[in-house]
Formats: sequence, structure tokens, C-alpha cells
Amino acid sequence: MKYALVIFETDESRRRIQADRAAYRKEHEGWIGGLAAAGKLVGGEALDTERIAPATVRTTADGTSTVTDGPAHAGDETLGGWFIVEVADRAEALELAKSLPTPEPVEVRPILESA
Repeated sequence: MKYALVIFETDESRRRIQADRAAYRKEHEGWIGGLAAAGKLVGGEALDTERIAPATVRTTADGTSTVTDGPAHAGDETLGGWFIVEVADRAEALELAKSLPTPEPVEVRPILESA
């Protein structure tokens, strides 16, 4: 089964990144390397959360679209990126998410597999 491990940056993790980007990156790269070495990593991407602010497009039923600067959901947590993992079941996906060595919340979602 494939699962998405969706990473959310927080005020705390942003402070840690700004304090020592190299050390923070090393923690993440070690975790990612472990997933890859175990044959669990399918892919993933980090989002640029510092240089260009996100924008949100909302389209109504009549086709009218509005664009606002900022994330779709305001709050302390910001979408930072995701990883796709191949695991036996949800329990294994949760264990991988719990092993992230940095303090970001990780949302675990099954990937919809088409028939």
C-alpha cells in the first residue's frame, strides 16, 4: 500500500531551520536516507516555504475564481512537503511518520489507487 506522509512546518520547526539550516537538513536527509535504504521511499518533494508566499485559488460552482495571497488554511502549521512510501499497512506508515526526527506534524494519508 502507498501512503503520503504530509509534513507541516510549525513556528517551532521554522525557528530551528532558521537557527541552523545545515543541521536541520542533515536530520531530514538521514531520515529520508533510512526510508530509501529500507526500500520504503517512493518519492517526495519539499515546498519552498520561505521565498515566495503561497496563493490560494477558490472556484465557485458558477465558475467564478478568486485568488488570495496565503495558504488555503491559515494557522501556525504550513504545508512543507510530502513523501510517498510503500508499506504493508497503515500501522507501518504511522511508525515511519513517528520516526521523523524533527518536530513537524505528519499527516498520514492512504494514496487512492485506481482500478
